[in-house]
Amino acid sequence: MDIFKVFSMCGGLALFLYGMNVMGDGLKKLGGGKLELILEKLTSNRLMGVLLGAVVTAVIQSSSATTVMVVGFVNSGIMKLTQSIGVMMGANIGTTVTAWILSLSGVQGDSLLANLVKPENFTPVLALLGIILLMTSKTDKRTSIGNILIGFAVLMFGMETMSESVSGLKNSPAFANMLIMFRNPVLGLLVGTILTAIIQSSSASVGILQALSATGQITFGTAIPILMGQNIGTCITAMISCIGASKNAKRAAIANLYIKIISAVLFMGVFYAINAAINFAFINSTINAFNIAVIHTAFNVASTLVLLPCSKLIEKLVRLTIKEGAETNAFGVLDDRFLLTPSFAVEQCMMLATNMAYMVKESFTLAQECVAKYSEKNDKKIIETERLADEYEDALGEYLVRLSEQNLTSADAKKVSILLHAIADFEKMTDYTADLVFTAREKRDKDVHFSEKARQEITIMVDAVSEIIDLTISAFSNDDVQLANQVEPLEDVIDRLRNDLKNRHIKRMQEGRCSVNQGFVFTDYITALEKVSDHCANVAAAIIELNDDNYDIHNVMSHRKSSDEYKKMCVAFSKKYALPFSASAD
Repeated sequence: MDIFKVFSMCGGLALFLYGMNVMGDGLKKLGGGKLELILEKLTSNRLMGVLLGAVVTAVIQSSSATTVMVVGFVNSGIMKLTQSIGVMMGANIGTTVTAWILSLSGVQGDSLLANLVKPENFTPVLALLGIILLMTSKTDKRTSIGNILIGFAVLMFGMETMSESVSGLKNSPAFANMLIMFRNPVLGLLVGTILTAIIQSSSASVGILQALSATGQITFGTAIPILMGQNIGTCITAMISCIGASKNAKRAAIANLYIKIISAVLFMGVFYAINAAINFAFINSTINAFNIAVIHTAFNVASTLVLLPCSKLIEKLVRLTIKEGAETNAFGVLDDRFLLTPSFAVEQCMMLATNMAYMVKESFTLAQECVAKYSEKNDKKIIETERLADEYEDALGEYLVRLSEQNLTSADAKKVSILLHAIADFEKMTDYTADLVFTAREKRDKDVHFSEKARQEITIMVDAVSEIIDLTISAFSNDDVQLANQVEPLEDVIDRLRNDLKNRHIKRMQEGRCSVNQGFVFTDYITALEKVSDHCANVAAAIIELNDDNYDIHNVMSHRKSSDEYKKMCVAFSKKYALPFSASAD
């Protein structure tokens, strides 16, 4: 094997890894984070966890990605350690799909069916379709499909290149002698582990082994321990990902490692014990790509069947390795591991932002109680909520900025932009509920009491603001454009209420029916209420922008305000929240 064949081998490996990466990214984007959401919610049953782990891994073509995602779930508290064990076992089965796809490169025969499944015959067609989709696509879905097709074609071309570059080794005595060394089970296990740990992909390392099998010099005795080692080596990605994570996340990564080591040791122990007794005839026979896929699948399925009933014991072993006392993290769902699947990370951010919205509602309700009758307990809760909202905004904002640097679909990129605006508005709303508490303190300290008429008027405005908050939260959490469309008309009505209430109170002050202190407190109160509604309108406008595919919020609103539907909603809300005709006070 001359230097140019080595270059060809390296180039084939590079194309293989690149194709796998492009195809995997396309598959993740096409899934849109939905598979991960299913994985998050439906893993309470161990068998279901195995099934979902296998399906998700088969679809995204990476057991490492699935395992890292599971470590993230455990780190954030979404998934329990017990649940994660079944999913990781399923991931081991799902990753065998790649070996079956790559085994197509070894198809022999001249029949029509044989020719149809040979990669050199169908991958050029897939590459052509992929590039057409990429060049003509106007949607993320078509672009993702194009990337999948091109990635697959590049992957298979890299596989063929590697196979061709090593084909000359079939008559090389030096290569044959080197392979004899790897028949030592321990050495073969180490080689497979180290190779996979370096390239961080068991699918890729199995692909390399399948390419080398084209030389005709790889035997079952050589391949089996290497395959066992490749299963262990793929754990390196999860082990790296758990650095700096919670103790439970580290336990999940360790559990994955234990599963692989126990499986390999158990399988090799049984296999070589039986071989010593009966001497398997096939042990020195030449292995091909198809045989490698069979062994790879059989091993992972068998190890899952054996170890799944022992998952509780594995969990105990892991907990003995890493002692109790796992940390808690309020923002655990903002896990860096989820950045590997941006669509899922966006959904986690949406969940936290929705939590912020409900914090606003609770804080607003407590603030009204506090103004009506001051409560130190409610005062503290509202101020604590305002502080927590600041933390939410900081954590979410920082995470969303990092998320925006990932390779996002246009829909996800827009969601990230909207979220950055929305969390700022939610945080501002809690600032104004805190202002309401300051108003309550001032009302208490200065012994200010509103007249019966003033209280009636304020109640009308409070009811309107309560409704606009409810509309905004429902519209945001459910991505409901119809509800969002009702927010701006109500906000216009609240603006008019604020102005009318202010004018009425000024009149009462001029007539000497209320004091200056009452006037200041009243004005501060209605101003804070109106500011809350302003930020509700900002959130609603963002929702409409997202769904209308229009980046100019002001243009969207100016067009809507002139519509008959908008005017009808304004009239309806004006009637619902009409002030009493008389401005006099009791």
